[in-house]
Amino acid sequence: MSFVTDLINAIAPTVAYAEEPAEEIVESVEVGEEAEEEEEAEEEDEEDDDDEDEEEEGEDQFDALKKECAQLPSLKPYIHHYEECVERVTKEQEEEGYEDKDYKEDCVEEFFHLQHALNDCAAPKLFSKLK
Repeated sequence: MSFVTDLINAIAPTVAYAEEPAEEIVESVEVGEEAEEEEEAEEEDEEDDDDEDEEEEGEDQFDALKKECAQLPSLKPYIHHYEECVERVTKEQEEEGYEDKDYKEDCVEEFFHLQHALNDCAAPKLFSKLK
């Protein structure tokens, strides 16, 4: 019988109730404030350490390679099409009645073409730089 009960309890939704709020004690609040101040000071120290770690890490090699690839003449058409689309969409958004239009152009297709071309250019170079 316990197997059946366990099976039913596993399948049937259970009801969870929130715990009743604990009674607050005035003395513990004062001690709690001091503890919170100490915790905040420790967190600030940890954040400073994290900032130092981030500074020690170099720039992502893949991003640097993408920037180099963006300067190549073979990728200029992709960049041109994307920037042209951004201009067109920005201009269209500034027009009256834009909110009511059924079709609102975006530059997703141009963006993905550009990213694909950048990745195709940078990926082979990246693997030679990785250890």
